[in-house]
Amino acid sequence: MHSVVNNDSTTTANCSSLIDEIVREGARRMLAAALEAEVDAYMAELADQRDEAGQRLLVRNGYHQPRKVTTAAGLVEVNATRANDKRVDEATGEGKRFSSALEHFLGSAAGLSAATVTRLTAQWQADHAAFMDRDLAEVDYVYVWADGIHLNVRLEKAKSCVLVLVGVRADGSKELVALKDGYRGAAESWADLVRDCAHRGMRAPILAVGDGATRVLDTMPKSAQPGAKKATQDICNAEDKQHAQAVVETLAQLYGAKFPKAVKRITDAEAELLAFFDFPAEHRVHLRTMNPIESTFATVRLRTKDTCGVGFRTAALAMVFKLVESAHVRWRAVNAPHLVALVRAGARFERGRLVERGRLVERTEVVAA
Repeated sequence: MHSVVNNDSTTTANCSSLIDEIVREGARRMLAAALEAEVDAYMAELADQRDEAGQRLLVRNGYHQPRKVTTAAGLVEVNATRANDKRVDEATGEGKRFSSALEHFLGSAAGLSAATVTRLTAQWQADHAAFMDRDLAEVDYVYVWADGIHLNVRLEKAKSCVLVLVGVRADGSKELVALKDGYRGAAESWADLVRDCAHRGMRAPILAVGDGATRVLDTMPKSAQPGAKKATQDICNAEDKQHAQAVVETLAQLYGAKFPKAVKRITDAEAELLAFFDFPAEHRVHLRTMNPIESTFATVRLRTKDTCGVGFRTAALAMVFKLVESAHVRWRAVNAPHLVALVRAGARFERGRLVERGRLVERTEVVAA
C-alpha cells in the first residue's frame, strides 16, 4: 500500500462545530431506534389484550410533537410514539396510560430495559454483519484509505484495534468500505481484510493510502521526533514531486548519519511515498493525509471514551459501525470529483494537471468539460 504521512492540522472552530453536529445526529438516531424498540416490545407484550369486538386495546397512534432531550452530545430532538390505550385498571376503574420509553431518557425511570438493550445490540450486530457481507462487485473505489484505529472500546485481545477502509467512488463521494477488528501492524490482519473484499468482488483501487509516519518516527528518540515529523510533513506538502524529492534528499542529509534506520524507511519507499503527486492537484489535499479516517474516528473516540471493561467483540464493533454510519451522511466528496472517473480510466497527470494528447490541459478546460 502507498504510505503517506499524516498531516497534523489545527482543529478549527468550524471543524469542532461539524463534529458536534455529527455526534448529535448519531445520538438522535440511536435514541429514535431505542424508542422504537421499546415500543415494539411493549406492544408485543400486550398484543393479546383485546376488547369484546376483538380489537386490540393498545395500538399505535402516530407521534407526539418533537421533544428535546439532553444527552451527552447536547440537545437532540426526538419524536416519541403516540399510543391509543383503551385499557382500564380493574382496581381503580381508571384508564391505564401507555408510558413512552422517552420517559426513561428524561430521568423519570431507570432507563432502557435489558431486553431493549439486547435487541438493539443484536440489530446493530446484524447491520454490521450484513454490511461486511455485501456484494462489492458493482462498486468501484478509485482511491482507498486504510488505517488501524485504537479505541477505548476493548476488544477481545488487548492489542487489537479496528481496521478501517474508506474509499472514493468514481463520482467522487466517500464511503466506508470495511470495518473489522485486527492488529494494526500485522500484515496478516490486513491481508485477511483485503482478501475478503476481493472475494466479494471489489476491484483494486488505483491508489491506496496508509499512515507510515509512525513506523518512521518510532525508530528515533523522542527528542528528535518533532524535527523529523516536520520534515516528513514538508515532503507531502511540497509543491510537486520534484520539490518533494529535494526535501527527501535534505532529510537524508540531516538525519542519515544519526538515524539511518528511519531515513532508510523513507528512501526505500520513496516511490510509494510520492506516488500521490501523479494524481490531480485537486485530490492531493485528500491523498496526502489520513484525515478521511482520522476526522471521523476522532468523533467515535469521544463517544467511546467512557467505555470500560473487556467488550464483547461483535457488540463493540457494532457500536463503532453505527457511530461511523451516523457520521457518514456528512462526508463530503473530494475536490474536483469529475476527475476521479478520469483517474480510473487511466488519464495521465503531470504536476497535478491532466495530460491530453501530449499537452497539459488547463484546469479551466477540465472544469468546463
